[in-house]
Amino acid sequence: MKIIDLLSQNAISTELKSKTKEDMLSELADLLVQSDTIKKTEKTEILKRLKERELLGSTGIGKGVAIPHAKCPKVKNMAAAFGISKTGVDFKSLDGEPTYIFFLLIAPGETPGPHLKALAKISRLLDDKFIRDRLKSASSPQEVYKTIKDEEQKNLA
Repeated sequence: MKIIDLLSQNAISTELKSKTKEDMLSELADLLVQSDTIKKTEKTEILKRLKERELLGSTGIGKGVAIPHAKCPKVKNMAAAFGISKTGVDFKSLDGEPTYIFFLLIAPGETPGPHLKALAKISRLLDDKFIRDRLKSASSPQEVYKTIKDEEQKNLA
């Protein structure tokens, strides 16, 4: 499984506007709806699951990165959305720093294996400062998509 297979270019934004954690989760879920990755009727359930997950501990992992994620039985396939906030958001990250890079992952409820593998791949990708900097400076969804795709192909070689 590749990250790029979970991410539609239409579910990428390089200009997220949200200023709060709750608004950011909603804006990221909207990217999934706008890209036809999820149905509009599923958004409420997804937001509920994301907020429940955040209560367990912030998915703001530090270094300006958050990977909000949840399992949702209504969702048939794993899906991702990606966004960049130019101003940063207080996402209650582990290091206390603002968050700029957001990678939302939604998975079906039944099997944890693929969900955990996807989270691990996303974490490894975003652990590289060079990649984080390239993503933060991307000016279009196409540039973000190409950066992720190129990095995944390098890692396969």
